[in-house]
Amino acid sequence: MRKIKAGGAVSGFLLVMTIASGTMANAAWAAPPEAPGAGFSWKDGAEVYAKVCGYCHDAQVGPVIRGRALPAAYIHAVVRNGNRAMPAFRPSEIDNQSLAKLAEYISKN
Repeated sequence: MRKIKAGGAVSGFLLVMTIASGTMANAAWAAPPEAPGAGFSWKDGAEVYAKVCGYCHDAQVGPVIRGRALPAAYIHAVVRNGNRAMPAFRPSEIDNQSLAKLAEYISKN
């Protein structure tokens, strides 16, 4: 009869839990709360801001970005690459056309 070591079972459990928690953490950052489906385009920059950016930037979690005349190229770079605690957003989450609308909205408002 084979004996099963308790340490091996615990190690396996911890490995599975570590992988599962890492997968869940990645899923949490994978998309905005109301992620669009394939072929979706946001209506305008104000909608993108309200549905995605405002959750942090209007709640003083992230810095204030409206009313600062930030250059559109800067906004585009930060949205695509992330910055500090802000995650990067992929084209599947905010398409390039909607990102251009968002950058224009933020830079003018």
